[in-house]
Amino acid sequence: MDLNWWTLEDVWRKLRAGEEAVLADDAKQAIERCHGFLQETIANADSGAIYGVNTGFGDLAHTRVDSGSLQALQRNILLSHACGVGEDVPEAIVRAMLLLKVKSLSKGHSGVQLATVERLLTHLNEGLLPVIPSQGSLGASGDLAPLSHMVLPLIGEGELVVDGAVLPAADVLKAKGWAPIELGAKEGLALINGTQLMLGYGVLALQRLNKISAWADAVCAWSLEAWNGRSEPFDASIHELRNHRGAQESAANIRHWIEGSSWQKLPREQVQDPYSFRCSPQVHGASRHALEVAREVFENEVNAVTDNPLIFPESGRILSGGNFHGQPLALQLDQLALAAHEWGSISERRTFKLLSGRHGLPPFLVSNPGLNSGFMIPQYTAASLVSQNKQMCMPASSDTIDSSNGQEDHVSMGANAALKLWRVLDNVEQILAVECLVAAQAVDLKEGNGLAPRLAKLQASLRKEVPYVAEDCFMQPLMLGVRHWMFDAGEDGLFDR
Repeated sequence: MDLNWWTLEDVWRKLRAGEEAVLADDAKQAIERCHGFLQETIANADSGAIYGVNTGFGDLAHTRVDSGSLQALQRNILLSHACGVGEDVPEAIVRAMLLLKVKSLSKGHSGVQLATVERLLTHLNEGLLPVIPSQGSLGASGDLAPLSHMVLPLIGEGELVVDGAVLPAADVLKAKGWAPIELGAKEGLALINGTQLMLGYGVLALQRLNKISAWADAVCAWSLEAWNGRSEPFDASIHELRNHRGAQESAANIRHWIEGSSWQKLPREQVQDPYSFRCSPQVHGASRHALEVAREVFENEVNAVTDNPLIFPESGRILSGGNFHGQPLALQLDQLALAAHEWGSISERRTFKLLSGRHGLPPFLVSNPGLNSGFMIPQYTAASLVSQNKQMCMPASSDTIDSSNGQEDHVSMGANAALKLWRVLDNVEQILAVECLVAAQAVDLKEGNGLAPRLAKLQASLRKEVPYVAEDCFMQPLMLGVRHWMFDAGEDGLFDR
């Protein structure tokens, strides 16, 4: 943990199991310098009111708190703001939240004790993860409720997951011989002001989306082969004329997947393919571009300080502002949900075409259709997931609501955008898995052995996990098995060029 600029790859690497996070000397110095400056300022009788340090919070900012109650003020904010409900945040996101909160605090503009930051790192390194309900943040004064739950164990409150069991934090601290942290002035506010819930979801969503983008091109090529689709729409000359980098990348990927195909040399009965094949580079590419834009925003946020007020020891100032407002993230989280949905939407259309009984393929890709329904209903499932994604792609950031008695009168709803995005990604992964399952079945039903070599490698790998369907069988395990093979089990060199 240092003051250097982190890329998203740095974050992903640091979150891998087994890599211990340690504060670098420059980060320790920045934290201690800022904390010392804040203590000196508070000790100065002429310092006046400082928001969140010796005042109440939100609309209570005008209420002054006496010097003897500053520690109680910070403890109270954690307890009163821990109002989350709903499903728990996944452990991978919790780990990201802890790491990203420490990164922000270590910049030396928050006024926290070094011991507080080090305790957060200890929780991360030892896998003692706080239980965080996912709902309750408006994404404006940061993710107040979720972050309150995240840091409650520091003061011996809340719950922790230890080896899969949920335990009271007080019991875990006692077993470890750790005393609860005694929060100093501003510490509670610094811990719960911030965008780490939204950011944690966004950073890990981009990691998932990178894999989705790669698989979307691969499965499109797979379906193209099975459908006897035409290769001309993927010619580089077409995409050079429009000059959208995402479309160029997608077209190049699909060209590479079908390279060496004997089936591509056969004559075609159709002059043009449906849009779900012919326009796939344009659709996939637009979604790829959304990932590039979001990457810049999220990398900025990874390296930002997003609590309030902010402390500037070098200039001797403490300034209240709005860096905790989630609007930059909310807009990108909404856009990523839409981008992901489009990969799923066009995938389901290709699945539909493969089941239509055209281009030499039997209806629903099964022998003796009628007695057998084949892959009819997996397409229903994909269509259901696409439809749900459409419903969830209403931008959360278009909404706002008045809170804190009008003091917080415009909020980002970025946390809701993050939660919706995560669900959309679940759906898109399964939609792509259905197309993959159907494309592999269609390939097995084609005459000859003309499949492109790289796709044949995919086909062979998949068939080790999921069999060809000769007659109706229990479909759900096959659908889940394909998804696991694509997104959970590792690529095992399948994408090597």
